Amino acid sequence: DGETCSDASRELHLLCCDIDPVLVERAEKECPFPDALTFITLDFMNQRTRKVLLSSFLSQFGRSVFDIGFCMSVTMWIHLNHGDHGLWEFLAHLSSLCHYLLVEPQPWKCYRAAARRLRKLGLHDFDHFRSLTIRGDMASEIVQILTQDHGMELVCCFGNTSWDRSLLLFRAKET
Repeated sequence: DGETCSDASRELHLLCCDIDPVLVERAEKECPFPDALTFITLDFMNQRTRKVLLSSFLSQFGRSVFDIGFCMSVTMWIHLNHGDHGLWEFLAHLSSLCHYLLVEPQPWKCYRAAARRLRKLGLHDFDHFRSLTIRGDMASEIVQILTQDHGMELVCCFGNTSWDRSLLLFRAKET
């Protein structure tokens, strides 16, 4: 509403996390708004470090939760490396930390492609790949987990990206 990008960035504070320190460093170097974006290397599934780093960031702004969280192309990797319970736990923690949550789940065909790439490299399958019971239409599965188990409601499905992935916007239900 008439504000320039520099005006808006003074009030906007984004925390950008990735498990890969190389990707974090690259993003930090290429960041056009260094005053508004903070980059950290974070294994979100490590409960202890997650709590310390996220609480520290939020407390700087007198907040206990984020207005919005973005989970882009992450759910499959959490699921493959931490199993069904890991995916459920990941979504539980995200939903507890955000008023809104935008999720881009990878479709099941991406899981099969990732497993196929490992086999072609002569490596073992992901530890949990064969034992996953949450499978098939992953967007629907994630909608079900967030709405039935974690107190969120689906606000909007923005269709599919060029990679044939849904963008799903959730809102925490009023308590």
